[in-house]
Amino acid sequence: MAKMINIKYGYVTPQEAEMDAHLDKWMKRCVNKHGAFSLEKKRRKQYVWKKK
Repeated sequence: MAKMINIKYGYVTPQEAEMDAHLDKWMKRCVNKHGAFSLEKKRRKQYVWKKK
C-alpha cells in the first residue's frame, strides 16, 4: 500500500496529491487569465427608466 500523506483535504496517496497540486495551479492560472471573481469586470451601469 502506498504511503498516505496529509494535505489540506485529508490523507491521500502521493499521486493524488500531485494531481491536486497540478489542478490548483491550473485553476489559479485560469482565474488570473480570465478574471474570474473580479468585481471590477462585473460592475455595470444601472439605468433608471424615467416614468412619465
